[in-house]
Amino acid sequence: MPPGAARPSALLRALALATHPGPAVAVTTVATLLAVAADTPAGRTALVCAAVLAGQASIGWSNDWLDADRDRAVARADKPVVQGAVSPALLRRAALGSAALAVVLSLLLGAVPGLLLLLLVASGWAYNAGLKRTVWSGAGYVVGFGALPAGVVAAAPGDAGAPWWLVAAGAALGGAAHLANVAPDLEDDLATGVRGLPHRLGAGVSAAVAALLLGAASLVLVLGPAGPPSATGWTALALAVPAAVVAGLAGRPGFRRLAFPAVMALTVLDVVLLLAGGSALS
Repeated sequence: MPPGAARPSALLRALALATHPGPAVAVTTVATLLAVAADTPAGRTALVCAAVLAGQASIGWSNDWLDADRDRAVARADKPVVQGAVSPALLRRAALGSAALAVVLSLLLGAVPGLLLLLLVASGWAYNAGLKRTVWSGAGYVVGFGALPAGVVAAAPGDAGAPWWLVAAGAALGGAAHLANVAPDLEDDLATGVRGLPHRLGAGVSAAVAALLLGAASLVLVLGPAGPPSATGWTALALAVPAAVVAGLAGRPGFRRLAFPAVMALTVLDVVLLLAGGSALS
């Protein structure tokens, strides 16, 4: 091994960390569980999982590639590219390769589900490429997270579309995720010229809106399906309360890093309970 060269295991670890594994795994898990809930055959469910994971990896890698200089400027020690563990050039190649793989895997599911799933990928790339610096920064999250369940249901047998309440809940969770995700980095972002919607609203207002969106998403998931809410639905609402509280506290410095994991955890739990409750997704 040449002097100064990274060990393969260290490089692989750096690449894995640069995918932003927390949200990547959470979104992929949600998509896979929704496919199961929609009675998608095992082979197509595995394809949904692989397509979404490839897309999420490409979004994470493109983020760390495009933000490399900005992350260095604010000394983001948690970023592998700032640590020197991986180069921006390698992240660029990984991001483009993974995006291409996501295109192929998504379109193997068919034109409609494929394009809907790729809308999530395109939204993530648009956010990384500059949307994050505008008042429309949340649009990528709202559109992408709304398109995800629509694409997953479209990949299931039959030609029925996703119910309105599932798409609406996904969009609301996307908005909450955006506001909570930005919370820990507000000062660093402002120092490097990033002024998205959360920066313009301020930490306190952003946290309050995230909490409201989180609560609204849970209400829609429980009350949207036909018939009275099930016991699992009421359980989902009960679980939403502490998550919404944590999101609402994201305006305070000590709670900012807890808000986004709370949103992601509640999203996965909501889908698990949706699956357990047997709600029809098509």
